[in-house]
Amino acid sequence: MRALVFNQFGGPEVLTSAELEKPVPGPNEVIISIKAVGLNFADVYRRKGNYHLEGEPPYILGYEGAGIVEETGSEVRGIKPGDRVGFADVPHSNAEFTAAPVEKVIPLPDEISFETAASVLLQGLTSHYLTSDSYKIKAGDTAIVHAAAGGVGQLLVQIIRLLGGRVIALVSTHEKANIAKAAGAEEAFVYTEDWKQKVLEVNAGKGADVVYESVGSTLMDSFDATRIGGTVVFYGMAGGDPVHIDPRMLMDTSKTLTGGDLWNVLTSREERISRSSKLFGWIKEGSLRIAEPARFALEDGAKAHRYLESRKSTGKIVLIP
Repeated sequence: MRALVFNQFGGPEVLTSAELEKPVPGPNEVIISIKAVGLNFADVYRRKGNYHLEGEPPYILGYEGAGIVEETGSEVRGIKPGDRVGFADVPHSNAEFTAAPVEKVIPLPDEISFETAASVLLQGLTSHYLTSDSYKIKAGDTAIVHAAAGGVGQLLVQIIRLLGGRVIALVSTHEKANIAKAAGAEEAFVYTEDWKQKVLEVNAGKGADVVYESVGSTLMDSFDATRIGGTVVFYGMAGGDPVHIDPRMLMDTSKTLTGGDLWNVLTSREERISRSSKLFGWIKEGSLRIAEPARFALEDGAKAHRYLESRKSTGKIVLIP
């Protein structure tokens, strides 16, 4: 089978196409013929050697994708060859075929395309738990969303609106402010502006009920923009490491700092199916819009990585074997 591989850590240039042995299913695994793979910043971190990575060289990236079940292990029940499936946490998916543990396989409704599944599962499930577990959005809540024009950001904006909240978006450019507003943000401010003051101006002089913090280096700014008794949800540090938080500040302001990691939520196949079914339902009814992804052939993976790292993309990037 063809696969996108690398043998040493480095820039996009280390990625190359290679012919490898097709995987054989274990008793509780299925072999999936991959139709679309989602590209994520975690893949960039793995390629650089800054993030956990499974296997030995030649390394194969990719954890999120969708395809058709081709073969099942001897103990697999309830899944058969020909089934359309997706996954959010199966390694080695930058290839024509991958072996997936049955508990990580998510059935796809006919209305959900392979590219949509590869575009939404990881970021969509992340957005779902952030708004239902880390902080449960209530009708009337005001939420600040960092990096609101990104993949998770656009989904967060839409889901918060679906749940009855209003969104103040933070973005890096005026072009991205338009993207965030198109997703449903009531207001959108650029980081170079005095955005904390603007939040107060558009929110009756008060801070937000919750801030979804994915930049890291802006953590204290997020606390400044949160009301007394409000919550900051920390789930990423794309802009640099956060400062250490003095718990006395939390006590004095009655504010809450909470974190979140998707893998602490997706603890069973039942959880995966239940949460993804909610996402798929929103998509099918038209309540959750998924931007058209940028497509690259699998063998052009290096180009796709360069495009992702350029920060020019505003939606999902998918690789097509």
